[in-house]
Amino acid sequence: MIHLLAAVSALALQAAAPAWTWSLYEGDGPVVLANDVPDTARLRATLECQPGDGVAQLALYGQTGEGGAATLRSGAASAATQAEVGRTGRLKAALRVDHPVFAAFVDSGRLTLAVAGQERSVEVPAAHMAKLRRFAELCGG
Repeated sequence: MIHLLAAVSALALQAAAPAWTWSLYEGDGPVVLANDVPDTARLRATLECQPGDGVAQLALYGQTGEGGAATLRSGAASAATQAEVGRTGRLKAALRVDHPVFAAFVDSGRLTLAVAGQERSVEVPAAHMAKLRRFAELCGG
């Protein structure tokens, strides 16, 4: 009986916990694709651009370590870039949306950022790939 109560309690807590999702924010100003808990300030990752600018800014939140020379990879494609870590633990790197790495990311939903010996991954599940494609479309130069 205790195990049953524990299982029911765990399910209730899980249902009450806010769900992480991918949200696309567009309108006046920058276009943002965010891995967030809607209606909160909780973020794991964002992609941001000015419409038509052709450059996406990737930010990963809650990071430690250092910035510097970095490599972005998706599928067989890779690109060298610079990454910087802010005081708030936000790791940032930029990538052109017409680069093969970004095209592979839009196709697969998987992107890896390697900097200072650490790898961090971004994954957009199949259910949210249309948002990633829309982001790429809006950002394209």
